[in-house]
This record gives sequence, structure tokens and C-alpha cells, in this order.
Amino acid sequence: MDTPSAPAHAFQYTFTVEASDIDQLGHANNVAYVRWVQEVAAAHWHSLYPPSAEQPPQVWVVQEHQIRYLRSAYADEELRALTWVADVKGASSKRCTRIERVADGQLLCAAETQWVLLDAGSGRPVRVPGEVAKRLMPI
Repeated sequence: MDTPSAPAHAFQYTFTVEASDIDQLGHANNVAYVRWVQEVAAAHWHSLYPPSAEQPPQVWVVQEHQIRYLRSAYADEELRALTWVADVKGASSKRCTRIERVADGQLLCAAETQWVLLDAGSGRPVRVPGEVAKRLMPI
């Protein structure tokens, strides 16, 4: 897995490491990083399609996460997650995420997540509509 730089159109999401994210070693647990990767993806989606807008009867689900942990995060640190969709094919998309420490810009974690778009009623994969793909990949 590469750790690409974020493109100019990457969505940014800033948050603080909570005490509940800390494990017995005194730093953020790996499970917290997985949650943050999913939270920034959801925040990006909602920035494009706010919950008040008419939502298509579809839902994104994770097919696979690849995560590279590079440095530790600690309680009360402010972090920045940057995310962007790198590819859309059929019913799936590849989303890249970088989690950085705001104070020094250090890269803490890089992730690639394969998402699949499902019909909410049947649970079956559906092709990502062209308009949605254009909004996810605005370049």
C-alpha cells in the first residue's frame, strides 16, 4: 500500500483524541484509527449529500481496509484526517485516508478502504451512478 499525498480536493476533518481512544500502552488503540477512517468517510459523504437532502436508497459498506500505522496518537491531541476517492469502478470505490497530527503535521496513519455501494432494500451491489462518481472524484 502506498502512502500518497492528499490531492487539493481532499476532504478534511479535524478531531481530538478522546481518553476512551487510549489503550493500555497509553496511546490511541488501532481500533480507534479504523473508526476514524470510517467517520471521515461518512463526514465526506454527508458533505456531498447532507442527511436533509433526498437520499438514494443505497448504502456504502466496507469490503476491505488496509491500514498502515506509522506513529502514535495521544489523548487530547488534535488530529486531521484527509480523505479522497481515488477510483470508482462498477459498484465499488477505493478511498484513501491520511491521519496527521495537527501540531507538527506528522503522518500517523495511512489507509486504503474498498467500499461497495449496496441497494438498501435488497442488500445487493449497485453500480455507482455517474453523477455520484463525479461528485466523489471532482477532478
